[in-house]
Amino acid sequence: MQSGPGDKNRTPIRSLVPQGSGHQFVVCGDSCSGVPGTAHEATLARVNSVISRMTPAPEFIAFLGDEIMGLVNDEKALEAQWRHWDGTEMRRFRDPNIPIYNTTGNHTVFNALSERVYQETHAHLPQNGPAEQKALSYFVRRGDLLMIFVNTMWRGLGGEGHVETEWLAEVLNSNADARWKFVAGHHPVFPVNGYSGPYQRTIGDEYAAPFRDLLVRHDVTAYLCSHILAFDVQVHRGVLQITTGGAGTAHLSPREFEYHHFVQACVDGNGLRYQVVDEAGVVRERLNWPPDVPSSAGWPDRQFSIPAGQAGPDRFIVWRLRGDLAAGYSGEPQKLLAAPSKTGAYTSLWIGLVGRSRRLTVSLQPQADRSPHYWHGPTFESGPDFDVQVALHFGMGPGGILWRDGDRSPWNSMDGASAWGAERLKDCDFAKLCLGSSEILEAPFRGRNLDVSWFAFP
Repeated sequence: MQSGPGDKNRTPIRSLVPQGSGHQFVVCGDSCSGVPGTAHEATLARVNSVISRMTPAPEFIAFLGDEIMGLVNDEKALEAQWRHWDGTEMRRFRDPNIPIYNTTGNHTVFNALSERVYQETHAHLPQNGPAEQKALSYFVRRGDLLMIFVNTMWRGLGGEGHVETEWLAEVLNSNADARWKFVAGHHPVFPVNGYSGPYQRTIGDEYAAPFRDLLVRHDVTAYLCSHILAFDVQVHRGVLQITTGGAGTAHLSPREFEYHHFVQACVDGNGLRYQVVDEAGVVRERLNWPPDVPSSAGWPDRQFSIPAGQAGPDRFIVWRLRGDLAAGYSGEPQKLLAAPSKTGAYTSLWIGLVGRSRRLTVSLQPQADRSPHYWHGPTFESGPDFDVQVALHFGMGPGGILWRDGDRSPWNSMDGASAWGAERLKDCDFAKLCLGSSEILEAPFRGRNLDVSWFAFP
């Protein structure tokens, strides 16, 4: 990759590379640039400068939409923006061995005119999508890696938030032999940082269920998306949703917790690894997935204190919670497990059942003067007992509040509306974890035979 004007720091940044066979690549999205002299152009330049320092260089770059500001009904203006973005801003990556794969976005494909301009300016992309969606939807097969790029702006079904799934199913079926499968689009399937709203912030309700069913059925590693100006990772039925919307658009969602960035990832026989690198070249977040968790049959029980130590981004704590539910329950909260702050002034971590449906709920309160945030999981209204695993992953942000039915079940991120997760629990006194049947904290468990076992690493 070439260096660009104004690049001052050329210190190489080590890329994650496969151990044995595999692939490594960069994913980014949302720059809203293409117009010289704007704040978006300057921010994208900083992100691009850091990408060009990755060593070794990525095999390819997936740019997940909203490359240009767009949103104007002027053909020449749209063409000029694409020329500037592609020919000037992204020129440093114009290496034939490092292709850039784009997806459509709400700034770039918003009506018939912009759709036509997009297809004409992206005629270099594979033309193997549905007949009316050439360059709007397509797939790339790189040996044992399958990358499918879907159009979440398809006018043929209604426009923004509408995505065609029949073609997606056909491509997944015909490439079932691929060892690693990724689907990339602009709109998330699941809300990010509390930004929800079908057809505007996520794909439409009528497509969400069949879309995610396809990802699960075909063992897709991750759905890659952008649109929300943040970095976020979640897992649902074992499939990751990785949102990376920080490649240049000046505002963020929200600025208090988010930052401009790109994701450098690799896949190999151990799964997926990624690092999230900001515009200064600092690795801010990382993940190895899936977590290597031994059988719960060997976890310690009746010893509830988690070992002390720095809760870094690789920290993973999982509890197996079992008990018999009380009959005639009125709906008040029931604590299963909780830990106070180090000062004892407030409850930092609370895991329990809430409401008449007995919904699994996790509450995190990282500081005394702010309200707790809540994450919600499955219900246990049918009773008479329950057996569930709840986990905190300190490197997954709000998506790292997890649950699953048992050792062989896939992990699921619990539903929440926060922009942060367990990484903020620096004041939590894990050495003072207590069971819901104890009287140390309020809202005791109303049932019987509550049992907790746990596993933690590192």
